[in-house]
Amino acid sequence: MDALTSCQSSLSILPLESYFKPSLTSHYFHLNSLPSNPLRNVNQPKIKLFKSKALSISSRVTLSPQKRPRPTKKYKEAPKQRKFSEKDAFPNSLPIQHKNPHVVYRDIQNFANQNKLKEALTILDYLDHRGVPVNPTTFSCLIAACVRQKALKEGKLVHTHIRINGLERNEFLQTKLVHMYSACGSIENANKVFDEMPARGVYPWNALLRGNVVLGGRNYKEVLGIFSEMREVGVELNVYSFSCLIKSFAGASALYQGLKTQGLLIKNGLMSSNILRTSLIDMYLKCGKVKLALRVFEEVEERDVVVWGAMIAGFAHNRLQREALDYVRWMREEGVEVNSVIVTSILPVIGEVGARRLGQEVHAYVIKTKEYSKQLFIQSGLVDMYCKCGDMVSGRKVFYGSKERNAISWTALISGYVSNGRLEQALRAIMWMQEEGFRPDVVTVATILPVCGELRALKQGKEIHSYIVKNGFSPNVSVATSLMMMYSKSGILEYSSRVFNTLENKNVISWTAMIDSCIQCGYIYEALGVFRSMQLSKHRPDSVATARMLRVCSELGALKLGREIHGQVLKRDFQSIPFVSAEIVKMYGCCQSTDNAKLAFEAIPVKGSITWTAIIDAYKCNGRHQEAINLFKKMMSDGFSPNHYTFQVVLCLCEEAGFVDEACQFFTLMTRRYKIEASEENYSIIIGLLSRSGRGKEAKKYIKLKATLAG
Repeated sequence: MDALTSCQSSLSILPLESYFKPSLTSHYFHLNSLPSNPLRNVNQPKIKLFKSKALSISSRVTLSPQKRPRPTKKYKEAPKQRKFSEKDAFPNSLPIQHKNPHVVYRDIQNFANQNKLKEALTILDYLDHRGVPVNPTTFSCLIAACVRQKALKEGKLVHTHIRINGLERNEFLQTKLVHMYSACGSIENANKVFDEMPARGVYPWNALLRGNVVLGGRNYKEVLGIFSEMREVGVELNVYSFSCLIKSFAGASALYQGLKTQGLLIKNGLMSSNILRTSLIDMYLKCGKVKLALRVFEEVEERDVVVWGAMIAGFAHNRLQREALDYVRWMREEGVEVNSVIVTSILPVIGEVGARRLGQEVHAYVIKTKEYSKQLFIQSGLVDMYCKCGDMVSGRKVFYGSKERNAISWTALISGYVSNGRLEQALRAIMWMQEEGFRPDVVTVATILPVCGELRALKQGKEIHSYIVKNGFSPNVSVATSLMMMYSKSGILEYSSRVFNTLENKNVISWTAMIDSCIQCGYIYEALGVFRSMQLSKHRPDSVATARMLRVCSELGALKLGREIHGQVLKRDFQSIPFVSAEIVKMYGCCQSTDNAKLAFEAIPVKGSITWTAIIDAYKCNGRHQEAINLFKKMMSDGFSPNHYTFQVVLCLCEEAGFVDEACQFFTLMTRRYKIEASEENYSIIIGLLSRSGRGKEAKKYIKLKATLAG
């Protein structure tokens, strides 16, 4: 008892708040030139601290002698047994000498189930000092909490306590530890625990597989190596083993390995498992093999919501929006209820096709199922859906109507402002977001940087750059490329170059962004130098970078370099990509090589509006106007619909050649037959042609039409 008293007296010096009080430091950038959030002009009630002082003051108030209370007898009340609560997590108030250890274990487990690891570990430390052992079940709950929160540091502390309690050889806890280290991304520690196990059943092997799957990307070779070792050792594989293997192939788009695994499943008679069929459907859809996924789906007799969800998410992943919506309707007809995962998958699809009415139906369903209406990721999906449909009013209503908000929902609103052209509001929204106490994450920053570029808001862009550096977002390629483009649009190539040079892990996207930055600032020859450096690096230009360089060759008239790039296109089989083949045709046209442009055009296997526009433009650049007009007519007779850019090229062609009647004919064709709205530049071309040819009355008609457009 003396030891306990001394321990408690020493611990009572430290207050409870010092252990669990959150950090009050905040890091955010200020957008000084923007107005404050009007919704924040509400007086917040201040929380009164130090209630004990108020009590002490009231206790010193004296009563008048006329109303002195009569003395009453004081009876000693029996102490009430208090229930162990969250406030008792600190050892100072832990009545361990009066409690059954199993009750304390249950308290630790409750904290662990609530993801309150600090409180649980504090009690665990106290039990360790008192020499009270802890059972494996309690440690299992703590490990599970570490897995949920990806808390590697706390997981290592739990592992230390397991060793202190002499449970490091417990096979059950060893398997849990392998899973915990794997889930937290510490494969090295997972392997150490795994190697220490005397007997390795299928469960620790599966935990190791799962860890490598969590790492994602191209790590499927590690998973395949572990799986092969399992087979060599003679471990009896179960459904979960194959499920982990297939998931790793799906993440890496390793189709060939996935096909071999399906053959192995058929050989072992495991194709009847719905879990494995769902995994195969997911893998085939992520590899872009929709027909193979449909075959597996058709073989499933009893389709639950997970199987349907895999198909719907797969269609959305492959941008098959109509199919995704059709399968949702089919699922409802089959009597399967929609869950929150399917709602989250279908909302972006509705936004992409602009089906606002259908989106309202889904919104009504969410409101009807009250549980879904409280989930933040569904609220964010609704905001994003309405914004993509162009209904900012409904999007804002959902956003400001939700009781809780987070960084994701704020990012959805900011993205909505950007997509609807409300760029200044997007900048204001990021300030309001910080006023509400939410810190912009990587996605938010990557969303707002292009806004600064479009508005030429260099001051705000620099403030965001400072925030990026302070919060360690600089290594992120998406953020770095957004910064580069923001500075280049502001006309400061030097800053773009600095960001690029400080980027450690450069990839094709960052190299392409640097090329774009040079082109944006008008440094064409510097763009060629960046392209040459890219070719010498380990990164090879992709289709986007190649198209950019073909455009540079067009502007410079660099036929020799253009031919070199054309050779690379053929070598890497990029000629089937429409925008690349169109740039090749344009490049030859701008370099005064019409015959090569014609050959490149005829070599395109599947032609479209973009390639037809390119060959018409190539003939226009070389002054072969009549042949260009004939090509335009052939394009329409072959069933290809000209777009706005096609008509722009054709009208410019008519202006250069002085084809007045043809220009009027094509203008009428554009507005009436193809329902394309004419731009001010289109009107100016027609008015100029008619005025120069002495047809003033007709020109006045187009002037009036242009005035109505401006109004």
